[in-house]
Amino acid sequence: MKIICIGRNYLAHIKELNNDLPEEPVFFMKPESALLPRRHPFYIPEFTRDLHYEGELVLRVSKLGKHISENFALNYIDAIAFGIDFTARDLQNKCKAKGLPWEIAKSWDFSAPVGTFIPISEFPDLSNIHFRLLKNGQIVQEGHSGRMIFPIPKLISYISRFITLKQGDYIFTGTPEGVGPVVSGDLLEGFIEDKKCFQLKIM
Repeated sequence: MKIICIGRNYLAHIKELNNDLPEEPVFFMKPESALLPRRHPFYIPEFTRDLHYEGELVLRVSKLGKHISENFALNYIDAIAFGIDFTARDLQNKCKAKGLPWEIAKSWDFSAPVGTFIPISEFPDLSNIHFRLLKNGQIVQEGHSGRMIFPIPKLISYISRFITLKQGDYIFTGTPEGVGPVVSGDLLEGFIEDKKCFQLKIM
């Protein structure tokens, strides 16, 4: 399986990091080893001094697809979860300054913990999903799928132009504003609507 991550998909997040507004979806990859196994502790890597959370909705691909039409894109996913695209911001900034790729800041082992998946049948409208991230009991991020620059069908269709989607692949759909650092001892909790479906203690 593979993990495809969308960047710069919420306007307020683009502004908070002073990035350019994309004309087409921006995506990068994380390897399967970026997944955090269930009940596996999460330790801050020794190579970063500025680790940031980025809470996102995560789509699970349900069948093989290539050159998927936006009209049929939702037929290729079967569930949604809350996940975090952890980013070593200090490493990312160094790579950006040199014009280099920044997988080193995004794609390391266990950098993509994902919570419990919820069947899409439980969502009457995938363009109207609220989600939020709490750090130590305080809301730090609030998102809404309707505020995505590129909505879910567009993301699926666009990615499939370049990469064949396969059953079991994950698509991280981008993070809203409010990203920030974590330190050892922090507790992160993710909610989709009013359902808590993610919890992670930072070690």
